[in-house]
Amino acid sequence: MRGALEARGIEATGRLSSEAVGDIYLDGRVLVIRKITVEYRLEGELDDDQKETVERVLGFHAAKCPVARSITPCIEIETRLEYA
Repeated sequence: MRGALEARGIEATGRLSSEAVGDIYLDGRVLVIRKITVEYRLEGELDDDQKETVERVLGFHAAKCPVARSITPCIEIETRLEYA
């Protein structure tokens, strides 16, 4: 996400943080991850055009992420963004 934002002229280093939370279920006697929610937090002021760019990047970046591509479709990935 950081690299995609910076490639589009939006400074993210030191401004972007994330937290991932997994939804874990018991399947028989085995714990299974079914969904991972990644919540990004972007600090600092952005104009409307920059926010539009950030939203667009949020919409496609998981499809370009090696980790996300490796675990889907077995594990659903949801991304969210908070501006701070």
